[in-house]
Amino acid sequence: MPKKLIYIADDEIKIQKLIEMFLVKEGYEVITYSNGEDLLEAFKEKRADMLILDIMMPGIDGLALCAELRKISNVPIIIISAKDSETDKIAGLMLGSDDYMTKPFSPVELVLRVKKIFRLIDVKTEERKDSNLLKILDVNINIDSKTVYCNGKKLKFTPIEFNLLLYLAQNLNKGVSREELLNKIWGFNSDVDTRATDDMMKRIRRKLAEADSSLKIETLWGFGFMISDENR
Repeated sequence: MPKKLIYIADDEIKIQKLIEMFLVKEGYEVITYSNGEDLLEAFKEKRADMLILDIMMPGIDGLALCAELRKISNVPIIIISAKDSETDKIAGLMLGSDDYMTKPFSPVELVLRVKKIFRLIDVKTEERKDSNLLKILDVNINIDSKTVYCNGKKLKFTPIEFNLLLYLAQNLNKGVSREELLNKIWGFNSDVDTRATDDMMKRIRRKLAEADSSLKIETLWGFGFMISDENR
């Protein structure tokens, strides 16, 4: 099996080398960049399996880079930054990143989060429920290929968006709390404000609406969300 390729963009060479050393030790192929423009051009030439982006870089910053990348790819993105406010974390998640870590950080924890995201993408057979294909109303969710189709049209979801939709679908007609989604989808007891789930839900709903889907994600006020098949 080929090694997973990870691109890193950070203008601090020491941070680049530290992350690279730990990831290479775990068997990943790593290429580092000192600014966002170089990484973006490289990504257009050869797609990586994951990106790790610093926010504060010369030229295009990590948040703007994340937004640009989301226009062309659903590649997993981890943002690392010295900015540790709740607002910065939510901004990163709203723009489509899959995780957010603040500096200084443990490189061991970063490696664990990288592995966690790859495990979420590679859904294990024993974790699947009954079938690799879920059909709810006019939406088909293929767990093997991690694709979503609505009325014959393929919808573009990021890995975390896909896993969030899948988790709700696997809990059909059952309310799921915001805290449970943060824990199950991000994979950690996250201290990020639960509004992050609402922001991601808005993106999922928008994509379903653009496809004229009859599937609706209901907000359970003060609790969380639910998908029902009552319109079947």
